[in-house]
Amino acid sequence: MFRQPGANIIETVDRVYAALPQLKASISPAIDVSPVMDRTITVRASVHDIEVTLIISVILVILVVFAFLRTARSTLIPSVAVPLSLIGTFGVMYLAGYSLDNLSLMALAISTGFVVDDAIVVLENVTRFIEQGMSPVQAAFRGAKEIGFTVLSMSTSLVAVFIPILLMGGIVGRLFREFAVVLSVAIGVSLLISLTITPMMCAKFLRTAGEKKHGHIYRFSEWAFERMLGSYRHGLDWVLRHQPLTLAVTIATACLSVYLYILVPKGFFPQQDTGRVMGSVQAAQDISFTAMKGKMSQFVDIVMKDPAVNTIVGFAGGNTTYNTGRMFIMLKPLSERKISADQVIGRLRGKLAVVPGATLFMQSAQDLTIGGRMGQSQYQYTLQGEDLAEMNEWSPRLLQKLRALPELRDVNTDQQDKGLEATVVIDRDTAARLGVSASAIDSALYDAFGQRQVSIMYRQLNQYHVVMEVAPEFANSTDALQSIYVRAQNGTAVPLASFAHFGPSNTPLGINHQGQYPSVTFSFNLAPDVSLGAATTAIEDAERSIGFPSTMHAGFQGTAAAFQDALSSQWLLILCALLTVYIVLGILYESYAHPVTILSTIPSAGVGALLALLISKNELNVIGMIGIILLIGIVKKNAIMMIDFALYTEREHGKPPTEAIREACLLRFRPIMMTTMAALLGGLPLALGTGTGSELRRPLGITIVGGLIVSQMLTLFTTPVVYIYIDRLRLWLAGARSQIRTQARPPAVSRPAQIQ
Repeated sequence: MFRQPGANIIETVDRVYAALPQLKASISPAIDVSPVMDRTITVRASVHDIEVTLIISVILVILVVFAFLRTARSTLIPSVAVPLSLIGTFGVMYLAGYSLDNLSLMALAISTGFVVDDAIVVLENVTRFIEQGMSPVQAAFRGAKEIGFTVLSMSTSLVAVFIPILLMGGIVGRLFREFAVVLSVAIGVSLLISLTITPMMCAKFLRTAGEKKHGHIYRFSEWAFERMLGSYRHGLDWVLRHQPLTLAVTIATACLSVYLYILVPKGFFPQQDTGRVMGSVQAAQDISFTAMKGKMSQFVDIVMKDPAVNTIVGFAGGNTTYNTGRMFIMLKPLSERKISADQVIGRLRGKLAVVPGATLFMQSAQDLTIGGRMGQSQYQYTLQGEDLAEMNEWSPRLLQKLRALPELRDVNTDQQDKGLEATVVIDRDTAARLGVSASAIDSALYDAFGQRQVSIMYRQLNQYHVVMEVAPEFANSTDALQSIYVRAQNGTAVPLASFAHFGPSNTPLGINHQGQYPSVTFSFNLAPDVSLGAATTAIEDAERSIGFPSTMHAGFQGTAAAFQDALSSQWLLILCALLTVYIVLGILYESYAHPVTILSTIPSAGVGALLALLISKNELNVIGMIGIILLIGIVKKNAIMMIDFALYTEREHGKPPTEAIREACLLRFRPIMMTTMAALLGGLPLALGTGTGSELRRPLGITIVGGLIVSQMLTLFTTPVVYIYIDRLRLWLAGARSQIRTQARPPAVSRPAQIQ
């Protein structure tokens, strides 16, 4: 059973289970009806796992806030932003018709580390004015006014990185549009809360500095933070004394990020463990249905003996040829089998090799599959040509080449050109002498092997079709033709062998087409620890080494083709995200220079994300790329907080850029550390998750955690130096433009004085 498009799969399956008792009661007690495969088991487990991840993320974020603020009153203020932002997001999701699924819940889980950022920045700024002697109400007004533009810049630029994702086309764009919308709405709601509810709660709950009484733990933690701030101060002073070296490190980091992007393995979607395995049996092309049935029984018996297997449904033939079969395997829960579905498949390969004359190809069923014809394995590569004979000649060569590649497993083809047929050659002269017509021969052969319907039996409750054919034991070989008799015109039964002879030959069981041309599709799985990018490169190299004629063309289909399209547009997606953020920041700051300083923090985040993927032996897939794009919006907040205060100090107090940026770094050190740790720990449960469906979310958490760790260590020191150099470049360009305008201005013409 399949649900209707747009229907909720959980509700649909629950209603089916509710209807089962009534269905059982309406049929014979000798028939048992029981569910064999239920996709919602893993769906429910995956949703439950991400719900637990969401709760853990919220708890970690609140603990980070408490660790830095160390009072329950101060911790309560930004912590309120988390549930309020989630509730507001739920409201928008309801109006937009979204549901709680893996992608929307993943967006909510990762947003827990971002929605507190704005509230933390506002709270920290208000607290600073209270420590200077202001009353909570005055500090709330002053702090919110001073930091409002910074908060607006942080949130707006973070939402801006999702604009390219929202405008993406194809299945990938439609798939992640909901993710981008949910995350953007959560950030927008948190911005509104931080500029309204957070200052109000600061004015209501915070107390003046003289009213506070702190214990030993508070004083110890404050001493520890001051030591950390002192270490940062010494490091910052050293960096400012060695600005050329720091700038060189920044440039080297950008080059390293490009190198790592080329080096890291590429993939499409993470390989999921849904608890379902699809199997496809391919036997010799001359096998009979009876023999095929025996092969299927052998495969089912072997698979059922595996301790990880729960249920199996298998069938041979059907709408396809007799030499193929399908099998659907339901595995036990991951907590019971302890190994992944791919490991179960690897364990079964050796056991299934003992069945002669047939092969069972298995693949782990994925929730996200894109296009392509049905294949024996997960990925497809199609060879297409104009001439069928040429196709039959070259495709076996490519199949042999692909089977020799170490990056591939379970390579097979849908080419079926070795089927058997029996040709009946009639001696018409002899048949005419015996009084046998051609129509009588056709009728006799159809009666024996064509399953002719000859009658209908009517009963009170049903009707039955009567089909005539020879007994199955007489139709297993061409020897049955020796026993066929044809009725002559005089009523005599004449042996078919008396005027005909029989010859076996080969015939195609089926000819596949793609468009208007014949095609052969090769299906393959990936070897362990091999990325889809490495496999596609190896296949393309193998295809070029064969030297196909110009009339034949090869290309990937389905998921592999979608992967290549996504891979070719990855750099364009990153470039569009950077350009969008630059335009937004340029509008906010009314400057061409300062957005460059802010964007200089991004290469270090890319280095951290790619290194984390390499260390954890993960590939850069679509989910990981979404994480890198998300990092573009996250890591620049450090630079925004520094630059905003530096510009304010230069404008209000007339300090030089070096002193202004140094003061800004030291003053914003606490909120920078708080917001980064909140975002990092918000993504940590995703990176470390091992439950059902965690494979889909893990690359997002790994890229965010790795990117934030490296960027935090570098941008605290590189951003001030980049700010100083960009400011010098801005002043130099302004002076150069002024000098050019002065030189281009025509000289004044002196006129003689007039005497009146």
